[in-house]
Amino acid sequence: MSLLDKIKNTAQRAKGRGKERAGRQSGDPYLEAEGKKDRVSGGAKQVGERIKDAGKEARRTTER
Repeated sequence: MSLLDKIKNTAQRAKGRGKERAGRQSGDPYLEAEGKKDRVSGGAKQVGERIKDAGKEARRTTER
C-alpha cells in the first residue's frame, strides 16, 4: 500500500469521526450519518489496500 493512500484513508476516517461526533453533539442525524459513511468508506478502502498488499506479497513469495 502506498503511503499516500494510507494517509488519505486515515484522514477520511478521522474526518468521518469528527463529523459523526459533531452531528451527535448538535443533534443533527444527517451530519452524524454522513460522518459514519465517511468513516466506514475510509476503513473499507484501507482493507482493500491491505488485500492488494497481501496479493503482491503472495506473488513475490511464489516467484522465488
